[in-house]
Amino acid sequence: MTADAEQPLLALFGQLGIAARTHAHAPAFTVEQGNAVWAEIPGIHCKNLFLKDAKARLWLVVAPVERRIDLKRLPEVIGSARLSFGSAELLGEVLGIAPGSVTPFALINDSARRVSLVLDSWMMEQALVNFHPLRNDMTTTVTPADLRRFLAHTGHIPDVVSL
Repeated sequence: MTADAEQPLLALFGQLGIAARTHAHAPAFTVEQGNAVWAEIPGIHCKNLFLKDAKARLWLVVAPVERRIDLKRLPEVIGSARLSFGSAELLGEVLGIAPGSVTPFALINDSARRVSLVLDSWMMEQALVNFHPLRNDMTTTVTPADLRRFLAHTGHIPDVVSL
């Protein structure tokens, strides 16, 4: 990801009246690496799974980092066919990001609305949620209401389910 990749996203937040706070930190490619750099950042830290189902439908599943996601059971919960992880190439093509930077904020790059978004219901009831702002050496904190405002702007209406 290029330097300053987050700037158009953060500018859009300003245009939409979204109060976001962005924190710089060491790159975090995994939840384990993230746990080492997120300790001082308030709010729920999330994992983001970019998935493709057996019918070639694309999914972004977002849940708290502690939540165990069973990919064998997930299709019945979200209404998909059998799921597997999307390739790095597909991730770059559709969301314009690299592995390790997956985030619902990348839906800003999905103008064709190819990705179906699933958000954990408990996560969306919390005061603050945290995601990478298109790069994995930063974390941006927003309220769930502001996340919804951003998603509405992109045309992505999430399914909010108990994961």
